[in-house]
Amino acid sequence: MIELTHEDEFAVLTLRRPAALNALSFELIGEIGKYIDVAGASRARALIITGEGEKAFCAGADIKELQNRSLAAQRQGAELGQAVFAKLDRLSIPSIALVNGYAFGGGCELALACTLRLALPNAKFGLPEVKLGLIPGYGGTQRLPRLVGVGRALEMVMTGRTVAAEEALAMGLVNRLVQAPGLEAAKAYAREFTGHGLRALQFAREAIQRALDVPLHEGLRVEADLSTLAYRTRDAEEGMQAFMEKRKAEFRDE
Repeated sequence: MIELTHEDEFAVLTLRRPAALNALSFELIGEIGKYIDVAGASRARALIITGEGEKAFCAGADIKELQNRSLAAQRQGAELGQAVFAKLDRLSIPSIALVNGYAFGGGCELALACTLRLALPNAKFGLPEVKLGLIPGYGGTQRLPRLVGVGRALEMVMTGRTVAAEEALAMGLVNRLVQAPGLEAAKAYAREFTGHGLRALQFAREAIQRALDVPLHEGLRVEADLSTLAYRTRDAEEGMQAFMEKRKAEFRDE
């Protein structure tokens, strides 16, 4: 149901349940977590997540699994989804959601958890849980307002409406629209930053993520700490020396 491959310098995680629009069973969520760990331990410089087929990135939770569950089981399911998707926040390499078709419910939340998001023209995003008498449970109510603002997030969650690719780009839900073949476009996009040292990319991601959780004066302190750590790396020495010598830096992630 999931395949992890390595193409060039990238790990590619593909959801393979096209007949079910790549819907998320609890088993599948657990497998995603395992493969995220494998990708992080590999030599990949970025992780690309996508769905098999042209119809769906991931159409959300497997609703059949959600029926007739105890409250304790439902809580455990939400915590599982949150814990697995949070692995992407801690992943040592950037992650990119390549959204082809539907990204609804848990599928949208998976995309939101990635570092960056790309959308093909047929991509459609939504958190329609309210239509089932539910609310998002895998991080959607927390990550969406951080990306698009509270007002837009409230509208999406409270109406459950679908957002097409162009609107998703305009509201900041996705970073860029790409054309088919999507995987090649995603790799080309990733190469805009994967040529830089991974240590610097990690420090930059951490500083920006922390900015969402702390007051400005504390965030500035975090930035100062992390920029100092970056200055102490061998990549920083190489980057500055390459600049002075007017040549391309050869980063070694050290």
